[in-house]
Amino acid sequence: MYVCGPTVYDYSHLGHARTYVAFDVIKRYLVLKGYDVIHVQNITDIDDKIIKRAKRENREWSEIVETYTKDYLDALSKLNIKVDIHPRVTQHIREIIDFIQKLIDERYAYVTPSGSVYFDVDRFEDYGVLSNRRSKELWSQEEFAKEKKNPYDFALWKSAKPGEPYWNSPWGPGRPGWHIECSAMSSKYLGKRIDIHGGGTDLIFPHHENERAQSEACFGVRPWVKYWLHTGMLSIKGEKMSKSLGNIIPLKDIFKEYKPEVVRLWLATSHYRRILNFSEQVLEQAKQNYERLVNAVLLTKKLLMESSVEYSLNEKQIEAIEKIRNIRKMFYNAMDSDFNTSAAFSHVYAITTMLFKEIQYKPSSAALLKIYSFLDEANKVLGVLDPYFTIEGINKEIDVESLINFIIEVRSRLRERKMYDLSDWIREKLLDLGIRLSDSRDKTTWQLT
Repeated sequence: MYVCGPTVYDYSHLGHARTYVAFDVIKRYLVLKGYDVIHVQNITDIDDKIIKRAKRENREWSEIVETYTKDYLDALSKLNIKVDIHPRVTQHIREIIDFIQKLIDERYAYVTPSGSVYFDVDRFEDYGVLSNRRSKELWSQEEFAKEKKNPYDFALWKSAKPGEPYWNSPWGPGRPGWHIECSAMSSKYLGKRIDIHGGGTDLIFPHHENERAQSEACFGVRPWVKYWLHTGMLSIKGEKMSKSLGNIIPLKDIFKEYKPEVVRLWLATSHYRRILNFSEQVLEQAKQNYERLVNAVLLTKKLLMESSVEYSLNEKQIEAIEKIRNIRKMFYNAMDSDFNTSAAFSHVYAITTMLFKEIQYKPSSAALLKIYSFLDEANKVLGVLDPYFTIEGINKEIDVESLINFIIEVRSRLRERKMYDLSDWIREKLLDLGIRLSDSRDKTTWQLT
């Protein structure tokens, strides 16, 4: 699975997170179903936008890149997203040059006198199929250059301009075009065919259309990608989130108000293809949903610890287990239907309702085990409850000495209030744990037995 990552010239925002979380959820579900998934997500660390920002702020372009790459990786960590391979464009210039040269050799690309290289769109017969733009009038590209054969041809290699970063190539100094980067890097790690290629809906044209054209032209295989998946846009008050409208919400700001787990839960439980409307109300609802999930896991654990082994079940207990099995089945059916996380989460919610309204008042260890198992499976997809299911959630660096001193302080205050029964009980319990207390006139000391 290849997912188009960020161009690192600004802070990662909520729109980025929408795509990254969606594909992380898809990956997690495929892994849960038994697939071996290799997830590649690129970092575009050379681009016109990076160069423009560096000039505007009078900084080195590499400094811009490092600042916002760090922000991006920090955001992924907070959102509990794990990418297998994170290729950076500037680390793959050789592969990009080789890819372009093959397109030139196959006469799908041409070199201009300036040293730029363009893809000859007219040579690729079914250009526009992916984006459903079959008319040439709809093929306009983002860059304008008189040296192109046709206005809709797109750049594979851009000749160097004064003061801009460049790399040497057979056609002269320059840097890669935007679209060629993803084709070269994805093929290096995933081969000549990809199962899933993802990104936002805004990337269908021209980016993914151009990727498809140059890749199928280079490799001579069709289709290059089996499944194209695109996430819906994010809107605020009915308007698309965009820098031009000034309504971008950086993740670093949203994390000041809401836990990353809450943000992730909201994004993860929305179907990846639908347009998503942002508001404080939806995040407040996600916050409540998150707390409900946490409470459900904690309650299930508590009841399991208090329950005993059952050697027979009554009819109601059997019905409860069957109900849990059916809800679990509906969760999987929803996920199998184009990764419908919205419907899937409704079944998770149904399980928590069953727990809070029925099971906790007449707990059955068999039903509790089924609930715990299902919540664990659901979290393998949602990825918001890891600390409650894994040992990684426990603070392994806990300061034991400080904890014992704290307990001694509590015991001393009990003694001051003449609550000797409780203070003696604490001393006995600590002794059972291998910690001996010794009381003197001024203080209490401890040692391991």
